[in-house]
Amino acid sequence: MTQDILRMTAVQLLERYRDKSLSPVDVAGAMLDQIERVDGKTNGFCLVDRETTLALARESEQRYAQNQTQGLLDGVPVGVKDVFLTPMWPTLKGSKTVDPNSTLNKSAPATAALARHGYVPVGKTTTPEFGWKGVTDNPTDGVTNNPWNPEKTAGGSSGGSAVAVALGMCPLALGTDAGGSIRIPSSFCGVVGLKPSFGEVPHWPASPFGTMAHPGPLTWTVEDCALMMNVIAEFDHRDTYAIPRRHIDYTANLGRSIQGLKIAYSPNLGYVDVDPEVEKAVAKAVEVFRELGAEVVRVDPGFSDPLPAFGHLFYSGAANAMRDLGSRKREKMDPQLVKVADKASRLTMLDYMGAVKESTALRERMAHFHQKYDLLLTPTLPITAFKTGREVPEDWPHTRWPTWTPFTYPFNMTGQPALSVPCGFDSAGLPIGLQLVGARFNDALVLQAGHAYQQANDLTDHRPSLMS
Repeated sequence: MTQDILRMTAVQLLERYRDKSLSPVDVAGAMLDQIERVDGKTNGFCLVDRETTLALARESEQRYAQNQTQGLLDGVPVGVKDVFLTPMWPTLKGSKTVDPNSTLNKSAPATAALARHGYVPVGKTTTPEFGWKGVTDNPTDGVTNNPWNPEKTAGGSSGGSAVAVALGMCPLALGTDAGGSIRIPSSFCGVVGLKPSFGEVPHWPASPFGTMAHPGPLTWTVEDCALMMNVIAEFDHRDTYAIPRRHIDYTANLGRSIQGLKIAYSPNLGYVDVDPEVEKAVAKAVEVFRELGAEVVRVDPGFSDPLPAFGHLFYSGAANAMRDLGSRKREKMDPQLVKVADKASRLTMLDYMGAVKESTALRERMAHFHQKYDLLLTPTLPITAFKTGREVPEDWPHTRWPTWTPFTYPFNMTGQPALSVPCGFDSAGLPIGLQLVGARFNDALVLQAGHAYQQANDLTDHRPSLMS
């Protein structure tokens, strides 16, 4: 029965709660036991508080007994990336420089919304320091490893959240994405991850990475992803960047056909070197969209690699996160983070504004592109997971992580919704991700198409061996 629980989606758990065949306490206990059993190999969680989690599960169980359930996710376990404020637990952001007490008794918009809907938080998931890179390790918590092969990286910066979902430690998890940090670990770990449109999900305090940072869900299914969006997209006055609430039900159109959609397929954006096994798996996935009735055209979006501009914007954000930290605190930090932040601090105002100008031009190009195409399909990443504990693959010609994430960061610059869905495995058994990109604020269509693909090419029963 425990293994059955660990494989259930949030939607399935809610059905069992309602018919009283499972209780939130049973489920929370099973998932806490799973964390104890397998997370020593992966390090997905940096904080687990069994007493608090079970107390919240008992409150949910009582609400079900009294037929007074609370919201859309009552009793569902959720992993919370350790950059989101939680009132009962400190939020350290993977850093020794954060005073734990300064973060208590506060909620982020996403965790506040989840609490209103009765969630059961199972712990804080591991992040690199301040979420600064595409793999997950930090000076406080160590290295997070891949659930399919612990000798490989889980990706990052939401690596802990992806591991937690992949190994049945929770069906839902929160992540953030300023350059691919939801989609990268989703691809490497074989789970679903959505970077919503910027402003779609309220976020507070504001990220030091500015308008490139997007909070969003990591789940096992697109259906669960849409359900979680219904909660975390709720209004919160503290985010002054958030768009007006449109009260969209992201689950409403999941069952609709995608027949007639006009979809662009770009296997390499016109400039990316892609591993042949990744290219083959993504091309096979694209054929599924054709079989579902979509009109698929192979075409590149027509922009050159914006990596230099992204680097200016992103690493300026890293420098911004550290602007008030003195030399003693910097000595406690990831030395590579200190290095990139120091370099970014020497950029001129014109360097930064030039990057903003390029980002704006990219937004305009993609807005024009989506006048013709409903969606853009690409690989999520050009490679599968590499050796753990490294920022870049072995024998890689570059030293920094964005050089191997060329499909993700352009869409942080544009603010578009982008979804990673598992689409296969390489010859070593490591997951491969398909990325679906939509026009800004058309998150519901991205989820609808992702769900249609996942239903037609169902890999949801294929779990990592560490599950058992």
